[in-house]
Amino acid sequence: MRVLIDANVLLDVALARPGLHEASEAALSQCGRDENQAFIAWHTLSNVFYILRSQADHDRAMEFLKDLLEWVQVVSVEHADAVRAFGYGMRDFEDALQVSAAEAGLADVILTRNSADFRDSPIPARTPEEFLADFARKEVADDRKLEHDEPANDS
Repeated sequence: MRVLIDANVLLDVALARPGLHEASEAALSQCGRDENQAFIAWHTLSNVFYILRSQADHDRAMEFLKDLLEWVQVVSVEHADAVRAFGYGMRDFEDALQVSAAEAGLADVILTRNSADFRDSPIPARTPEEFLADFARKEVADDRKLEHDEPANDS
């Protein structure tokens, strides 16, 4: 699965936001599994840096971003992607830029704390809790398929 991660989920973890960071951290862990590819939009780097620097400090912000870039890719976007963001009719232009980046990265889902703001997105948005529930259902379905596909042992 290809997942575009919104800045608010990253900030949940980086700032250990009470009541939010646990689910966000678990969702990021799922994103980092081998069968998944995690992406961020280019502008997410500057947004996260700016907020972390103001709420934590410069060195912590730099370290968080360096660690992040060890396992996520930055989506390549072009002028046309930014222009396309105006056509989504979203109230928050930054969210529209996230959608454009998700499309450019061929994402299957956008992982975000505010999925309601993405209701008109052509790519589904999931909160960390919804994302984790989706993975739990998929794992159960995969286990059932494996059980069904295993040959009977008549020995």
